[in-house]
Amino acid sequence: MISEHLDFSGKVAIVTGGGTGIGYATAMQLAKLGANVVIAARTLDELEAAAARITEASGNRCIAVQTDVKKEEACIAMVERTIEEFGHVDILVNNAGGTRMGPLEHIPTRGWDSIFDLNMKSAYFCTREAGKHMIEQGSGAIINISSGAGVNGVKGGAHYSAAKSGLQMFTKVAAAEWGRFGIRVNCVAAGAIASERVSEAWKVAGLDEADMAKASPLGRLGTPEDMANMIVFFASDASSYISGETISVSGGPPLGGIELE
Repeated sequence: MISEHLDFSGKVAIVTGGGTGIGYATAMQLAKLGANVVIAARTLDELEAAAARITEASGNRCIAVQTDVKKEEACIAMVERTIEEFGHVDILVNNAGGTRMGPLEHIPTRGWDSIFDLNMKSAYFCTREAGKHMIEQGSGAIINISSGAGVNGVKGGAHYSAAKSGLQMFTKVAAAEWGRFGIRVNCVAAGAIASERVSEAWKVAGLDEADMAKASPLGRLGTPEDMANMIVFFASDASSYISGETISVSGGPPLGGIELE
């Protein structure tokens, strides 16, 4: 039964960007299914409040570790703190990410580098450090969070699209190299997921959520929980023979063609 594979009792998970949105929903699900969880982000007050809610709702430990994932030493310290607290790490969710949109000709070098640091280099730092412990124990699951921008690209996001596409190839290569250690590495590409912060960004950009929902074959926007469901699947033994893959959680492909009634 698949439910047997969704028992995370005794497991330890790290979720970056775990204080809000997709990261928070993922951490909450993992904790409710039995895992102890470390959530990491830059804003400590928000992070600690999220950790307290997760602990109360799940009965399992959730600790907040203030971390700027763009900084190598901070990622190293985050993994070290996890090992100090729990003795091992079984799951890593590289969820921290984001972008600022703009035409290619106006993206400064510093802005380009910042987006790569946040969306791609951070995953490398965290994967490398957590991976050392997973290699030693002979097991682990790593889930990278990409975007539809990494699958199809998005105008105004050359830097973001390139970084997320690179993250997907990093997923494939890491899976190929580390499969022999019992480590699975997969990627989930987010479509129009209406987390609180993303919804605010859409409003600022002048995007209408109702119109966006109509463009989806399923007729609605996604939720952080929709993403968390797939992330938890990849973290679980239910996906024990899946590695190196990127799957989109996007509500389906918006295709052109004739109007259907």
